[in-house]
Amino acid sequence: MTTTRRPGDRPVALVTGASRGIGRAIVLRLARTHDVLAVARSATELDALVEEVRDSGGSCDAIVLDLTDADAVARALGGLHVDVLVNNAGIGIMRPLLEMEPEEWRAMMAVNVDALYHVTRALLPGMVTRGAGHVVTLGSMAGRSAFAGGTAYTGTKHFVVGFSESLMMEVRDQGVKVSVVMPGSVNTSFGRGGKDGKPGALEADDVAAAVEHLIATPPNVLVSRVELRPLRPPGRG
Repeated sequence: MTTTRRPGDRPVALVTGASRGIGRAIVLRLARTHDVLAVARSATELDALVEEVRDSGGSCDAIVLDLTDADAVARALGGLHVDVLVNNAGIGIMRPLLEMEPEEWRAMMAVNVDALYHVTRALLPGMVTRGAGHVVTLGSMAGRSAFAGGTAYTGTKHFVVGFSESLMMEVRDQGVKVSVVMPGSVNTSFGRGGKDGKPGALEADDVAAAVEHLIATPPNVLVSRVELRPLRPPGRG
């Protein structure tokens, strides 16, 4: 699959995990200034998102894709012209190591670690060739701390920080920005509680606003890490 851009076209942003939560909020914000490619597994939820964006005058196309399938990712994303990649897809299974089943461990690694490689590896070469682009990856404050029951999850988020900061050093001299956004508690269904309605937590749009700000920084400015916390946290975070 390939795309081309004409002079004067809006920049293209691709967002993974776009069908709900933070990813959905990022799509809605970036669609004001970008042509957005929304990637997720749920066709129904993506269709609803695309319709909402287009009804508001924005541009959005859906890509239904299992990011854990390396060959499918290469076929679907290889050759795309993407100016901004937002690696947002992730899962959280919060369970002590001795209670975690092997398939749960593998699922966490497949989405939070392997898929991050598959998607970035598919789109980064085009950015390097053009000498411009921005890779933004959604991490977590769990990437600099730990908690009981987070053996796998915090491990993957520490990986995200190390991956992002090392990649930043690899490609910054070629004109490509790399940033990691690390939110604390966010009021979505993701996480330890698995329920909406966390008093004092960040909202998904708060995180989306931080991503939007990163992408809008001047060409010579690189913000490599953002730690985003609620002002009055509901407990820790």
